[in-house]
Amino acid sequence: MLESALGLFGIILAKRTNHTILRDISAIIKPSRMTLLLGPPSSGKTTLLLALAGMLDQSLKVKGEITYNGYNFNEFVPQKTFLTTLKRFRCGRQDLFLKACAMEGDESSIITDYILKILGLDVCKDTLVGNEMMRGISGGQKKRVTSGEMIVGPAKFLLMDEISTGLDSSTTLQIVRCMQQIAHFTHSTVFMSLLQPDPETFNLFDDVILLSEGQIVYQGPREHVLHFFQSCGFQCPERKGTADFLQEVTSKKDQEQYWADSTEPYRYVSVTEFATLFKAFNVGLQLEDDLKLAYDKSQCHKSALVFKKCTIPKMQLLKTSFDKEWLLLKRTSFVYIFKAIQLIIVAFTVSTVFLRTTLDVSYDDGPLYIGAIIFSIIINMFNGFAELSLTIARLPVFYKHRDLLFYPAWAFTLPSCLLRIPISVVESVIWTVTVYYTIGYAPETSRFFKQMLMIFLIQQMASGVFRLIGGVCRSMIVAHTGGALVLFIVFLLSGFILPLDEIPKWWNWGHWISPLSYGFKAMTINEMLSPRGRTILLCVAVLDNVDVDSESYWYWIGAACLLGFTILFNILFTFSLMYLNPLGKPQAIISEEAAKEQEPNQGDQITMSKRHSSSNTRELEKQQVSSQHSPKKTGIKRGMILPFLPLSMSFDKVNYYVDMPKEMKSQGVTEHRLQLLREVTGVFRPGVLTALMGVSGAGKTTLMDVLAGRKTGGYIEGDIRISGFPEKQETFARIQ
Repeated sequence: MLESALGLFGIILAKRTNHTILRDISAIIKPSRMTLLLGPPSSGKTTLLLALAGMLDQSLKVKGEITYNGYNFNEFVPQKTFLTTLKRFRCGRQDLFLKACAMEGDESSIITDYILKILGLDVCKDTLVGNEMMRGISGGQKKRVTSGEMIVGPAKFLLMDEISTGLDSSTTLQIVRCMQQIAHFTHSTVFMSLLQPDPETFNLFDDVILLSEGQIVYQGPREHVLHFFQSCGFQCPERKGTADFLQEVTSKKDQEQYWADSTEPYRYVSVTEFATLFKAFNVGLQLEDDLKLAYDKSQCHKSALVFKKCTIPKMQLLKTSFDKEWLLLKRTSFVYIFKAIQLIIVAFTVSTVFLRTTLDVSYDDGPLYIGAIIFSIIINMFNGFAELSLTIARLPVFYKHRDLLFYPAWAFTLPSCLLRIPISVVESVIWTVTVYYTIGYAPETSRFFKQMLMIFLIQQMASGVFRLIGGVCRSMIVAHTGGALVLFIVFLLSGFILPLDEIPKWWNWGHWISPLSYGFKAMTINEMLSPRGRTILLCVAVLDNVDVDSESYWYWIGAACLLGFTILFNILFTFSLMYLNPLGKPQAIISEEAAKEQEPNQGDQITMSKRHSSSNTRELEKQQVSSQHSPKKTGIKRGMILPFLPLSMSFDKVNYYVDMPKEMKSQGVTEHRLQLLREVTGVFRPGVLTALMGVSGAGKTTLMDVLAGRKTGGYIEGDIRISGFPEKQETFARIQ
């Protein structure tokens, strides 16, 4: 952040250069066809998909034009027209609630259930995705959830980036076949990038775009791609997959093996030469002719593109947002139950510490009441601290929904604030009922309810300020540092740590903008101006000691200010959701050698400023381990001297169980435990490379975690041995 601020003044700390990502990209993606985007890593596939989706980072320099049915990006709403999945997992919960084409009164539809069945997600449709702290679905199922989110939506243009990563070949084939049917039957347009598709998966596509070094090498029907490379002198072997051949034929290290022109010696054909040859190929010539023809906008169906950002009535949108928030509130109900229990324990403790305090004897008893009031303010202030982590945890999903124009920021803020008001009322009642008469506050009923009102307003203000800190900081690390700094300053200037007359004049403004100062004044006045057995002079003296005005109207001023701060903080939180983006997105680092090898910019291109790596990022020197003395006798084996003793691992009839999820019990499952591994037996030997294979969700990761001793929950049965000795995690952890 500091470096970005200095950059506004022209001060650049890191060495930078312009790096071309895409160069002279021209193509046409047609409807009712499924197009495959192929290319080696770092070829620019993700950047191309981001450009087509209108989601490129603002720091990138873009030249060229992208149109949909003749319309530019500024003439329609691309977020509503097509959907994009770009190497992104759902980090929250499996919740198709907002996107399902649901019938009235039902949370799902035939379309949603059909897609769940195709993707193999019907077995976990009511299961939370999970995270680092919560057990959820498998990694492959997470990828399929992301694909399912796109399929169930109404969009007719789907951009999908390497959805096969982490999936087995059969699942990938099943998903691509589903996408093929959607493209052909619903006249949708599917543009999908895959890294290494199987021949069966490759043959399902209608068109192919081959991208390498930021340039298009081929774009056209799948049937003609091999003919193009044959015209260039390269032949795909019979038993070689076409997709693998296409990605290797443009590589400098793999190209020579495919040279098939016996009349001429082999020479390396660069990507730029391939791109030039394609323009002279019949498919390239046809593409050039098609690009010259302007699209007739009158032929565009009115429902093909979306021209309005708000396609749902505001009341219906608000109702849906309230239903979603209520669902999430029930899922996190344990947090609020724990907060209530915590509040009861603390209230009981403070009641016994300040048991039956009186102010009838002398002036010295006044600070006891002030101390009890200050402690009540602090406890109820930090009672809203849970909103910080809950808000930050939900931000990634919100940013995704916001960028896709699911709903505006106010539709997220309003339900989250209003639905927590009853919870705050219950917590305020719990605190006030427990501590008020036990401590010995003023016995008047009106003052009892006035203090309860102040506790409620302090809790609401605290929830608002912690939501604001979470929305601005967007990271737990930043929130715990910068946010804590702000809170400490607010506490310091609130008037109960240091009275107002003791605060330096240049810090007085901080006292009047501190919400806690108004809460402290209001609660102190409410208690000290009670006439019960006290002289007015004694009460006024106590108020003067803490520099609080003795006028009764300050109570209502404090209540109004706390309400105003609550509204202000929630409005600022809404603005932070509207205008701030997720943290991160660091720019790539390249070596100076790679930057020097870059070709000059030409044509339509996308350029990005990238940092040079320091000399420490150069390739590490290769280390060779060899024997110091050459063997002189025959029969002595030469090789590497291992500095450790090779070990083998054997496991016999390993079973692994977890407690049955509540969702499955609600569906009628009577068992108490869910078995994830069943009678697994095997052996791993030194010097033998073993491949653990299985379909997505088969239990591969679970087995590896069980063998490594990394499972902290569940029930493990079976015999696991290391070189014949029983596995002990205390010693095994040092060698794995």
